[in-house]
Amino acid sequence: MNKFPDFTLAGVIPAAILPFEEDLAIDGAAYRKHLRDLAGVHGIAAVTINAHATEVASCSFEEQRAVLDLSADEIGDSVPLIHGVYADGSLEAARIARMAAAGGAAALLVFPPNPYILGKNLEMVLTHFRHIAEATDLPLIAFQYPLAGGQGYPLDFLLKLIEEVPTIRAIKDWCNLVPQHEKHIRVLQSLPRPVTVLSTHSAWLLSSLVLGCNGLLSGMGSVAADLQLALFQAVKAGDLRRAQAINDRLHPLAEAFYADPFVDMHNRMKEALVALGRIPRATVRPPLVKLGAAEIARIRAALTKAEVRPEGAVLPAAA
Repeated sequence: MNKFPDFTLAGVIPAAILPFEEDLAIDGAAYRKHLRDLAGVHGIAAVTINAHATEVASCSFEEQRAVLDLSADEIGDSVPLIHGVYADGSLEAARIARMAAAGGAAALLVFPPNPYILGKNLEMVLTHFRHIAEATDLPLIAFQYPLAGGQGYPLDFLLKLIEEVPTIRAIKDWCNLVPQHEKHIRVLQSLPRPVTVLSTHSAWLLSSLVLGCNGLLSGMGSVAADLQLALFQAVKAGDLRRAQAINDRLHPLAEAFYADPFVDMHNRMKEALVALGRIPRATVRPPLVKLGAAEIARIRAALTKAEVRPEGAVLPAAA
């Protein structure tokens, strides 16, 4: 039974992080609190789990099911859950999809299969999505990577994929090129069956949103979902002055989180949540490594500059 029949895969969707104990086991209590923090941001559209922000690459199938069970139990009646499908093999992807559907997920975020990087054969991607779509009728979000990295999909292929797999209802757009991003927005959201473009360009979110995205899906939302929501609402309302003011607060966080090496973005978000008193520790699973003291200090300074305090962000008054 669909608990959220009006959910349209649009709006502001934070991606949850996954706290760990010192022994690298999942910290269920801390994760539940984090979920409550996210679901408590009035106006968010959904919460994404078992994706990059939750270090899904280092989580087993059983752990992903445990994360889904915890999420459904804690916030599943409050907001829709979007479940990642991260697997190199299409049979395993279909297995994850069935598990997510049975566990109450409202939609699936489908990552590109890594063999595609080596093969550059778009039929592999189409086969992957078909297997997932045959396993469940849940709406799918295609994760669009940068073309330069070898995992992105050319627009012509995206259109073919959308035509042949009609349960694709959105893309999470990380193409990282402004002209390509704008093309996605103009073309996909204007199709006879519109496909929502969810921006994940959190390093330049204001610039992305003003192009007309109908939503955003972001790991940075694990720290600043309220600010991202306020920015999205200001842009939709055409209130440029307010949008610029909110963006000025988000900017130091984006600079801190998305610095090189880029792979440490979610490590940094965990350190921010520790500084804010929202999770007890910033443990990450290998091959990720603990950040150094100097970088942690930079993250704390960015939180201060952004006026995000341990008691929570204080948004600027409405104009």
